[in-house]
Amino acid sequence: MDMKGTLQKEHRVPTDGNQRSVEFVTPAVNIFETKDGYVVEAEMPGVTKDGLEVTLEGNEITIVGHRTTDTTTGQAIFSECANADFRRVFEMDPAIDSTRITAKMNQGVLTLALPKSERVKPRKISVE
Repeated sequence: MDMKGTLQKEHRVPTDGNQRSVEFVTPAVNIFETKDGYVVEAEMPGVTKDGLEVTLEGNEITIVGHRTTDTTTGQAIFSECANADFRRVFEMDPAIDSTRITAKMNQGVLTLALPKSERVKPRKISVE
């Protein structure tokens, strides 16, 4: 169900009241489950730590990456690089401990660590 490379349109109503359409590229992701939680890797080329927003609201985690590009002078002959920003929303497993989520950005790849709550991890019960 990965939507690699697709464009999404989101309608925003800024404070001036005029509705505008904003385009986002859906970043390609890898999701892994470990014994301690989940790891999400999202590819967002051209995005730096400063251009990244990760928000948690309710049971949804939203990733938005703002790509900053250098303007090259001259007439474009061929261009495949879109100027759209990245955006992806995930519904979180209720077993995730949202207070311990961490994020790091390295060479255009965002890595989110989503640890499971201690109360849902398997544990051995001793018999007396």
